[in-house]
Amino acid sequence: MSDGTDRPVVSVVVPTYNCGANIDPLVASLTRQGLPPGGYEVIFADDGSTDGTPQRLDELAAADPHVRVLHLEHSGWPSHPRNSGLEQARGEYVFFADDDDWFGDEALARLHACARDHDADIVIGRMVGHRRGVPRELFRENRFGVTLADAPLADSMTCHKLFRRSFLERHGLRFPEGHPRRLEDHRLMAAAYLLAERVCVLADHPCYHHVRRVDAGNVTATRMDPAEYYGALRAALDIVAAHRPAAGARLRLHRRWLRKEMLSRLRGQALLNAPRQWADQVAGEVGQLLKERFAPEAVAGLPPIFQVIAHLAGQGRTADLHRLAEWEASIRARATVDRWRVRGRTLTVGVSADLAAGDEPLRFDDQGLPVLPLADTTPAGAVLRAGGARTDLVVRRRETREEFFLPVDTGTERADDGRVRHRSTATVDFAALNGGRTRGTWEVRARVIQAGWALDTRLPLVVRCAADGGPLRVEDARRLRSRIRRAVRRLRDRAVGRSARAGSRSHDRPAAAGR
Repeated sequence: MSDGTDRPVVSVVVPTYNCGANIDPLVASLTRQGLPPGGYEVIFADDGSTDGTPQRLDELAAADPHVRVLHLEHSGWPSHPRNSGLEQARGEYVFFADDDDWFGDEALARLHACARDHDADIVIGRMVGHRRGVPRELFRENRFGVTLADAPLADSMTCHKLFRRSFLERHGLRFPEGHPRRLEDHRLMAAAYLLAERVCVLADHPCYHHVRRVDAGNVTATRMDPAEYYGALRAALDIVAAHRPAAGARLRLHRRWLRKEMLSRLRGQALLNAPRQWADQVAGEVGQLLKERFAPEAVAGLPPIFQVIAHLAGQGRTADLHRLAEWEASIRARATVDRWRVRGRTLTVGVSADLAAGDEPLRFDDQGLPVLPLADTTPAGAVLRAGGARTDLVVRRRETREEFFLPVDTGTERADDGRVRHRSTATVDFAALNGGRTRGTWEVRARVIQAGWALDTRLPLVVRCAADGGPLRVEDARRLRSRIRRAVRRLRDRAVGRSARAGSRSHDRPAAAGR
């Protein structure tokens, strides 16, 4: 697959630094991309590694003419290696990968086909997270020819995507170097999303496995300095302001950064796990940034719990943020399987679910807003809107951590005492799920979404498929537990019966003669 010259269709640019054996999954996955040898090239841009990485990369290049290695002076951040790799890339498209991640099978071939068929500047492939979060709502379905204003593209601000190289060159898009270093991919992606004519999302195939190493060896895994981090966010906001986008696109980006980079750090277990002094610094930076750079309409479009946290941070109420976090840390999703059945290769599941604070149901007022343990949590004149309460059903393959939303009918019921119950039913044809690639063990999960919470809970159902597209077998842990309890009772009853019979025989026996 080439353009009739020696030019590859896809260049994969990989910054490396002291990655050791962590690079092995990526290297192995490159041979399973569905592209012929001349269809792609790999450029490893080594950022001055001090271990055996440079030698390993040189060995790979010596064995494969489509692998090139750039030996660079140490910069300490991925931006310079990525830019250097991009300067050397020859492909029609370029994909930026990290050295400890890897590709799903045939990912590059499918991404390239999508880009070609839809004339896309950017294609985002489904991501699979390993010890780290990845976007979920974005990958609910395939999306072709979408923009920031009409799709949740802002949920994915990392650079692990397929880009038309001429698009990057035409607009001079590069990763920022120097300081601040944080959020370098956000700054590139903000500009790229605003400039792209066509963006596609390939959600029906797992394309990229995104990893947080057990040893926390990723260069960006260290705890951020609040002043530097939010200085970098200001730089990203400056990029958006310079492009003067329509309100819809601007608000999508602003609300994404509000939720993920600012307010999520000040809630629940994330806040409680952080050192208090560092957390107070974050709260101070967030409060100041809210006043400086975010319009009231940006905050007003957030779910209620985020608006409450924004209000507390803006007022500098750090003690109340911690009190709210202690309460929020107790909130969890609960779900019960009401019914399930299998017909052929089709599974139907009915579920009831709710949110609980500790052992008690979470309660909501007449407007669907959560009843909070703090007073004065709403900005003056603000009207909080709950909206969007539902329970999604998701299946996750244990072997690979791939997950897929199931088509679901969902509704809510509110009791007089403020309890809210969700009822959802999903029907899925396992012969069609994941393009028929269903071999393995699938866990069934409920994801309860309400008022700014999106919490998962496992259901007692496991679906086993012995072959792709083959018959499915459902295991219900409740039935297994019931069988175990019945078996234990039978064993106990038998033991009691034997003991009783033995006692009866001893009473029937004549008394022994005295000596």
